[in-house]
Order: sequence, then C-alpha cells, then structure tokens
Amino acid sequence: MNRPTKWVVNHRARREGAKASLALFTPERVQSVRAFHRGFPRYGVTPLSSLPNLAGRLGVAGVYVKDESCRFGLQAFKVLGGSYAIGRYLAGRLGVDLSRLPFPVLAGPETRARLGVLTFTSATDGNHGRGVAWAARRLGHRAVIYMPKGSSRVRLENIREAGGEASITDLNYDDAVRLAAAHAAANGWVVVQDTAWEGYSDIPAWIMQGYATMAAEALEQLRAAGVAMPTHILIQAGVGSLAGAMVGFFAAAGGAARPLTAVVEPDRADCIYRSALAGEPRSVTGHMDTIMAGLACGEPNPLSWPILWDYADLFISCPDEVTALGMRVLGNPLGDDPRVVSGESGAVTTGILAACARGEGFAGLRSALGLDAGSRVLVFSTEGDTDPAAYRRIVWDGHYGLDCPGARDEGKY
Repeated sequence: MNRPTKWVVNHRARREGAKASLALFTPERVQSVRAFHRGFPRYGVTPLSSLPNLAGRLGVAGVYVKDESCRFGLQAFKVLGGSYAIGRYLAGRLGVDLSRLPFPVLAGPETRARLGVLTFTSATDGNHGRGVAWAARRLGHRAVIYMPKGSSRVRLENIREAGGEASITDLNYDDAVRLAAAHAAANGWVVVQDTAWEGYSDIPAWIMQGYATMAAEALEQLRAAGVAMPTHILIQAGVGSLAGAMVGFFAAAGGAARPLTAVVEPDRADCIYRSALAGEPRSVTGHMDTIMAGLACGEPNPLSWPILWDYADLFISCPDEVTALGMRVLGNPLGDDPRVVSGESGAVTTGILAACARGEGFAGLRSALGLDAGSRVLVFSTEGDTDPAAYRRIVWDGHYGLDCPGARDEGKY
C-alpha cells in the first residue's frame, strides 16, 4: 500500500491584516524582468496548453498547462531565474542599471574586458544548474555545478553540454548548497542559488523575480483565451522559490480576487508542508528519496516562506505515485487535447487534479480545493523529459502505479 496524500488548509491566507511584501512582483519589476529575457537570442513564449477534454473529465471549466519543456531549448523553466540573477549581478558590478545593458552589450568583449571571466557556482539536481551554465556561457563566463547524491547521469551530462563543469557529490541537496557556498568563499566565485541565508539574499530574490516571466506569460495567454484570471493555481515546491514567485505574482496581480493557490511537494521532502503544520519554517533531513528530484529540498527558502504562509491556501504532501499519474495523464491526452511531455518534477500538480477526479479517498481534498463546474485551473509543467529513460519507465512501463490510500486532512489554520 502506497503512502497517503496529506493536506492542510491555511485559512489565515484569506484573513485581512498585515501580510508579507509583494514588492518583488510589482508590474514595473516584472516588466523589467521580461525585457531582460526577451533580449536573449533564443527567447520565445512557451505554450499554454488548454485541455478541455481533461477538464470535462475532472468536472471543471478549464485546465491550462504552462509547458516549459521548450524554454530556451533547455526543457525547464529554471533558466529564467538563473539568467536574470546573473544579469543583475553583472549589472551591479558594472554600476549600470540592467535595463541599459542589452544582451549584445552584456555578452560583449567590452564587458568581459572590464569584469574578466567570472565563475558562477550552484547546487542542483539538474535543471537549475543547466540554466546557470547555459546563461554563464552565453554571457562569457564560467560555471561550476555541484549535484546531490543520486542525481541522474543524463542531467549531469546536460549541464556539461550547456558549458558547465559539473560533478555528483555524496551529499543531499542542502549539503551540496553548503559545499557550493564554501567553494565560492574560498575561490572568489559567485553563488547563484535559489535559497537565502544570512548575508545572502539579493541573488535568491532576483531568481524569484526571474521566474515571474513565466507567470506573466501565462496570465497574458489566459487573457488572450478569454480568461481574465484563473480560479485555481497548483504549484510545486522544492525550497519554495518557484512557489513563492507564482503565489506572489498572482497575489499582486489579482488582489482580493487572486486565485486559490495550493503548494504541492513530494512527501519525502515536504519542508513547506511541515512548515505549514508548525506555523514556522521546518526542515527535512536525510536522503529525501523521491523521483521528483527537482523538488527534493529539505530547507525552506526564508525569502519565499513568508509569502507562502501569508498567501497560499493549501499545502499538499504526496507520494511519487501522484506525479507518475500526472505524467501519464499529460502524455496520453483525452480526445484532441494536446500532448504535454512532463517530467517527474513537472507533473505532480496535474497528478493531484487527476487523483481528485478518481475519488478513492480524495473527495475531501477536492472539496478543500473548491473544484467545481466553474473552476479554471492553471498548472505549470516545469520540465520535460530531462531524463528520457526515467520518463519511459514511468509512462511506458507503468512504474509507480497509483494505489494510494487516499488523502488525509492534517489540520486547518
């Protein structure tokens, strides 16, 4: 018997009163981020796939999947954060506002002559490091990437192909972050990490802002399709930077009419969910054995946690079988719905929706989400098949079949 999906409702998210600042996601700042990304030669808006047949099966008005499998040719959204952070860092070193540094200037010989070749470093299971390596190389710099124990060899080679020097350590993710920071301090490198600690907050904030490009694209695409604002957003979390960025962006854009948001994690690395139960940050230690490698993070980002605690409506912890279900649902669409190739860390939110439609103990979670015939649900498929062999084992061979004992409400705040 598989482990249950657990969830907790955060009623305080809808209460009036002082809340965490959303200043990172003002329209002016989001516009500046998008202008930076548009300057990259390979920039293109990623698809927003409408799945009307799946929506009909789920009993909702619409399901919309933001498909990041073709972002800059890297199969994942992570490059949005790493590239913007590197751009902001370089602009700061030059003493020039980033808006005055178009890509040809930022990547040009005069900039390199002034700054020299810098080394950027990070810890990652694959997607973030690949994005950092890709951006660093295109801007004329070097990247050194550390990967946690158990990382995929395919993702390791992807980082190397993107121009990074990469190695798999014998550490978990959070300890690999500390290793990268130690090497940076010893060698004069620059850490590009999506979590903060004492004395290190600017770059993680810039990474979160970088993710806002994806949210802004999705909202524009929804509005072009006649949907002013989704009623629901389900978003996955590792350290919570992506979740904080999506929750923060839509809270700023929607105000009191913002979507109901649910944050979803693997139950082997559910630091955000545990933090929600405790009402303050909590960590998960150990190996954190989950197929959702991009979400296998044990310590919440202290920059994103206040946003999630003040604005996210639900926190969900689920076993690997849920994301496997989502991968199969997206990869084998109903009727003429478009196919979405979504990796292990990309499909968990669709898996939650599909599980709610199956019943089998998920009726309480469906009710807590408030899904009904008028719901228009936005999810983010944050990666494609970045490990093709693992993708085929799950989608072709049926690994991690869903046989969960349902969903369990762990309390309400």
